[in-house]
Amino acid sequence: MLKSSGAIGVATLTSRVLGMVREIVYANFMGDGAVASAFKFAFSIPNLFRRLLGEGALTAAFIPIFKEKERTAGEAEMWRAGNAVISGLVAAAAVLVAVVLLGITVALGTMSLGDDTRLMLELLRVMFPYMPLICLTAIFMGMLNSRGQFFVPALGAALMNVVMIGAVFFVTPWMGATLNVQIFGLAIGALFAGTAQAAYQLPNLRREGFRYRWVTPWGDPTVREVARKMVPGMLGVAAFQLNVLLTNVVAFNVGGNIVASFDYAVRLMELPQGVFGISLATYLLPTLAGLAAEKKYAEFRGTLRQGLGYLLFVNTLASVLLVVLAVPVVRLLFERGAFGVDSTRNTAEALMFLAPGLLAFSMVNILARAFYALGDTHTPMRISIFCLVANLLLAFALVRDLRQAGLGLANTISSCVNVGLLVYALRRKLGGLDFGPLRRQVGVVLLAGMAAGTVAWWGGGVWDRGVGHATLAAKVGAVFAPAGVAAFVYWLVATALRLPAAWEAAGLALGRLKRRGPTER
Repeated sequence: MLKSSGAIGVATLTSRVLGMVREIVYANFMGDGAVASAFKFAFSIPNLFRRLLGEGALTAAFIPIFKEKERTAGEAEMWRAGNAVISGLVAAAAVLVAVVLLGITVALGTMSLGDDTRLMLELLRVMFPYMPLICLTAIFMGMLNSRGQFFVPALGAALMNVVMIGAVFFVTPWMGATLNVQIFGLAIGALFAGTAQAAYQLPNLRREGFRYRWVTPWGDPTVREVARKMVPGMLGVAAFQLNVLLTNVVAFNVGGNIVASFDYAVRLMELPQGVFGISLATYLLPTLAGLAAEKKYAEFRGTLRQGLGYLLFVNTLASVLLVVLAVPVVRLLFERGAFGVDSTRNTAEALMFLAPGLLAFSMVNILARAFYALGDTHTPMRISIFCLVANLLLAFALVRDLRQAGLGLANTISSCVNVGLLVYALRRKLGGLDFGPLRRQVGVVLLAGMAAGTVAWWGGGVWDRGVGHATLAAKVGAVFAPAGVAAFVYWLVATALRLPAAWEAAGLALGRLKRRGPTER
């Protein structure tokens, strides 16, 4: 599990680091003002489909069916089923894009809109065709994952980020002299990036034997089954992403900088979430689906428990460090150009309230995939609808007083509720989860996390008083010196208390999985 998800994690780390570079370049270019909020809000709408499909519902519904076709009907029927789903996706996406573009054009031509709202809709009109491109990428990656390829497909997102970074330097200067006009260069860059990521997957698919042929999707049983499972799954897997979009709607009408400040905080939190949380979930879906198909429910519970244990160990540390070192992290990454001291304070506030929910956000992805592996798409959907409503109400109540910090707090609370309800429902479905060993790990990890947080807080204060943050080197040290010591203390406490995940992760990092030391019984 660690080796497979680790391979995906390396590729995802490459992509997420480049994604962070992209956000640094964006922050320097447009800051966190009204124009930045308009762009980020507009991009979040087609980008939501990447969250839902590329990291969620489409692959969750499609991969088990694709693997079942391979096992029961052979490769020819497997590829035919894949072509049918692709054909249905292209047809549905084309209709949706046409309807949305027509609706935006009518709204711009007939409605009296504020300048910020008009700019947001104009940007959305340019970027919405990114949606079918990223949906195709999700299907291609799902097929490659089902064939045992994880590392190379995951690198596609890195290519996407390279293209989007390039747009800042090579496209925006040609658009005009003001930021309101130059921002359209970023929108055009998003379209080029989506095209590049989809095309990148095709050579590996061809080597696996895939050849695209149009298959009429109307009435096709595979398409019907995928659609039936995918629609509720779009809520079940992606509660956090839908939360972000809905709260952006509220925030965009409250303050000009709230959406941008909160989005920068989300990007920072998504680095550890994507590198390990999404990577682990990507590995677990086909693995759990295979165990469920063979009715090996004891192994199913053990694999799920072990995956949650690894996630708990890694992302608790990330959450603690993002909370304690929020200001120096934001200062190091973003504070330059159009992103000033006030921007740093705003984004750090959002991050301090959002990061405590990192573990919950990641666990939702894994627990929802456990339901999908069991063929249940409706239970996560119902839970997510409840949590989405709760999040929206919390955001509406908190954003006016706490602004971007209120959005972070609302997301954290609703995601924790989501995890609790998913665990309760999964326990009832499986007749128990056998989470006894995991409960002991929670106590160990919390103790280690408190020790690491205390060390990071103390170390950050010492560095700030003794060295400061006037130079780039000082800013780097303000983050990595206390974080490095805190991480070592965290691992030391975890290993001293014989936490299996700490021993196994350390063994893998050294190039060999230790045979001696504690193992989960």
